[in-house]
Amino acid sequence: MTADELVAFAEELARIAAAGGGCKALADVLARRGNVGVLVEDADWRHLAAAGSARVPSSVRALVGASAGGREYAALANGRSGRTLAIAAGEKRLGQISVFGAGDLDALEHVVRLTASAIGVELAREQGAQPGRRRAFWERLATQAYVDASAARDDASARGITLASHYVAIALEPEVSDERTASSDQTALRETAIQSFRSGEGDVGLWERGATLFFFVPAAREIDAANARTATSLLGRNVSKKHPHLRVGGGVGSRVAFFDVHESLAHAQSALTISRRLYGTGRVGVHDELGAYPLLLAGADAKALRDFATRTLAPLRAYDEKHQTELERTLRLYFSVGENVKTAAEQLSVHRHTVFYRLRQIGEICACKLADPHDQLTLRMAMAIDALTN
Repeated sequence: MTADELVAFAEELARIAAAGGGCKALADVLARRGNVGVLVEDADWRHLAAAGSARVPSSVRALVGASAGGREYAALANGRSGRTLAIAAGEKRLGQISVFGAGDLDALEHVVRLTASAIGVELAREQGAQPGRRRAFWERLATQAYVDASAARDDASARGITLASHYVAIALEPEVSDERTASSDQTALRETAIQSFRSGEGDVGLWERGATLFFFVPAAREIDAANARTATSLLGRNVSKKHPHLRVGGGVGSRVAFFDVHESLAHAQSALTISRRLYGTGRVGVHDELGAYPLLLAGADAKALRDFATRTLAPLRAYDEKHQTELERTLRLYFSVGENVKTAAEQLSVHRHTVFYRLRQIGEICACKLADPHDQLTLRMAMAIDALTN
């Protein structure tokens, strides 16, 4: 590897560390660059991260011998194909990084040392004056580990995190069929998303759970939430410019107060699942635009169904009240006569062109397409629930 390539590799590690990517993201970069398997363990030989396509053992504790506490880039014992290096900060050993593969592992010593140094900074930060890494805060917030909002704010401040008043959760997954490229695809998606979701009004949060990347994007105002939805919809196109084979599936949650990000996260996960099942891979679903489907997926209770019906029909009712029109009545009749415009016009005592015009108005007001079966299901369900509950 040339000097320029080493510099570029070090800069990539620095970008990921600055964004709070953590050990897994740093190991992914090494695995992709060296085409190797990577195993990272802490000082007590507990698993921290694994990456790459090559098989890695559950631990190298029994295979490192005297090299465990030293600074040598050493071969594993017992003839095992691999190299290992202690992760250290000063004289203190913080963990162990090991690489596995069929190529020339000795040629990777410099990039392994750079990666070990970056991971060492992460581990030292965890054990130092700022307890826990920045991403640990988002995991705790998302899993409702804080007793109240004040405790969450205090911990965020201690970790150097600037919180916004509201957030939108976004779930992203690389849609791949080749497991050998899964690690590099996730890294590419993470880097592109970090650039897309940058904000000047609070820190963007990141939590990785399996193959899913959860981003928490500041949305102090509703326009910020709209911008986050737009950025997510464009993300697949931006990723494909550099990685043509990679498709991105995504889900966007609702805008919520920062202490309720767990709700937005659940919405984002639901939207990801629904969009994948309805439309296939490589699509982004927005929870607030999926109509009845989140209710059907969650098995909503009676109150949630009533709230959904009220929320869905509210724009039509507000327009009718303000302009003394009959859009809601027209839509109900249109559905009840089997979407026959001529019959609906006769029963309303208006020209059929008037019915066409009203249907176009309804589509604009409700931000839907009456010819779309998914949008139509939402409206039909809302009217049916309203009729049953009122």
